[in-house]
Amino acid sequence: MTHTDRVLPAQPLITLDDFVAARGGADAIERATSLGPDSVIEAVTHSGLRGRGGAGFPTGRKWRTVRDYGTGASDASTVVVNGAEGEPGSFKDRSIMRANPFAVIEGALIAANVVGAEKVVIGLKASFAIETAIMRDAISAVEQAGWNGSITLELFGGPSAYLLGEETGLLEAIDGRPPFPRIAPPFRRGVDEQLETGREDDDTTRSAADLELAGPSDATTAAPTLVDNVETLANIGGIVRRGADWFREFGTADSPGTMVCTVSGQTPRHGVGEFAMGTSLRTVLETIGGADVDRVGAVLIGVSSPVLDRSQLDVALTYEAFEEIGSALGTGGFIVYDDAADLVRVAAGVARFLAVESCGQCTPCKSDGRAIADGLARMIEGGADRDGAQREVEDALKTVADSARCNLASQQQAVIGTLLPRCTQSASPHRDGGEIPPIVGIRDLVDGRFELDTDQLRKQPDWSFDDVDSGQAPADRIDSPVAVIAHGS
Repeated sequence: MTHTDRVLPAQPLITLDDFVAARGGADAIERATSLGPDSVIEAVTHSGLRGRGGAGFPTGRKWRTVRDYGTGASDASTVVVNGAEGEPGSFKDRSIMRANPFAVIEGALIAANVVGAEKVVIGLKASFAIETAIMRDAISAVEQAGWNGSITLELFGGPSAYLLGEETGLLEAIDGRPPFPRIAPPFRRGVDEQLETGREDDDTTRSAADLELAGPSDATTAAPTLVDNVETLANIGGIVRRGADWFREFGTADSPGTMVCTVSGQTPRHGVGEFAMGTSLRTVLETIGGADVDRVGAVLIGVSSPVLDRSQLDVALTYEAFEEIGSALGTGGFIVYDDAADLVRVAAGVARFLAVESCGQCTPCKSDGRAIADGLARMIEGGADRDGAQREVEDALKTVADSARCNLASQQQAVIGTLLPRCTQSASPHRDGGEIPPIVGIRDLVDGRFELDTDQLRKQPDWSFDDVDSGQAPADRIDSPVAVIAHGS
């Protein structure tokens, strides 16, 4: 069986009673407490669970690192649930929160007990009204049932910026600053602002907010923060409750378990589904999207990984198989384009999205990103300037990721770099005469089609919605807090 419902139940488990009846309730939290942190980390490690937020980092190793860095810290750690889903083509985390919110909280509380955290913060975009309401009600029910013990549960809503989903950007926003990625990983310094360490001669550890961050060799007593994705944490209760071998009943030896995938774009229907790892991408596209795979021209994996073509649709849904064909699983969000789609327009949409959403802390990311987007726009116009515009795009791709502190610039290289060679010499209309869907985040799923966040198309590169861009990068322009709303429990 390839299509399953381990973390994405067919019937939503919205009330605590529903969750207890279907999944067992607080028994996983109780079992984790009785096992102790080392045994829980061992079980998660043996399960082979990898982060489902895009990077695919081994979860057990991450937990052990945070726990070890927290030993002897002067304050307690924090667990942050990353639900700030903004990847174009991905709707899986919001689907999980809508259908299985208690599994997410259960996993977060187990994680908090393991790493010695006193607080769990569930980080969303403030624009996620449905998910905010569901998670707030779930937190209230968990607190009334006493599942959280002495652990504080909080709900945070941040700005609608793509970089809010980057884990250090999310931590910056929770602290009341713009979601500009940090250099240092969160397990070295946590969610709260820290005092400077006196290393005045070293600027490599400073964030855009001029916050001193720990370097790779720092000895610090600051508490680390564990940041895990919604889907990752939704798997934890099952692993603790039923064991690592149970988790491995699905998937492959190197990529065990399941993955929640999103299919959108030029397919008969859109949607989200959970599949055993190892399932072919072809099966995912056919099952969720009803795709005619013989007419597929390109498949974007959000805007994060090298683009796939029709010849690669039998790739298995595993980290190693995608790596073998020169791509990556990302968040499992697949945007499908048919074989008549104008890939120049697709590339221009990706480039514009990434150029706009760049924070500008790293100058090449913003300036070369804009050059890539502008060059692709000129390629669409065609004419004698087309070849020159393509050369400018190729040149900018070589330097866009120089000195980058996050992956956004590398995404330009990965996606545009694989689309550009496939772009035809002239724009080709869609065979049905329809428009190519814009590259933006998903707003909602309604009657089998995704509503897209087209407001992003009005967003300027300076992150304003003014009629004219100021010409400044957000990192130069924004010097005040941009967090939108913070909900207490």
